[in-house]
Amino acid sequence: MTQQLLNSIQAAKYLCVSKAFLERDRWAGARIPFIKIGSRAVRYRVSDLNAFIEKQVRHSTSEVSVLEVI
Repeated sequence: MTQQLLNSIQAAKYLCVSKAFLERDRWAGARIPFIKIGSRAVRYRVSDLNAFIEKQVRHSTSEVSVLEVI
């Protein structure tokens, strides 16, 4: 089973966030799962990005977001 892997720039575009957002997320504890290839290459699975998006769904503005907790 082959899954498409995106680099940080591609993943940031996919999520409509900045590359810096993803860098901060990795530094702060990685709410968005990533794959480390070698000593420097970071990749994201599209399925993990989609799962992250689904976790962000809210039904009210009073609900606490994962992003607000940190």
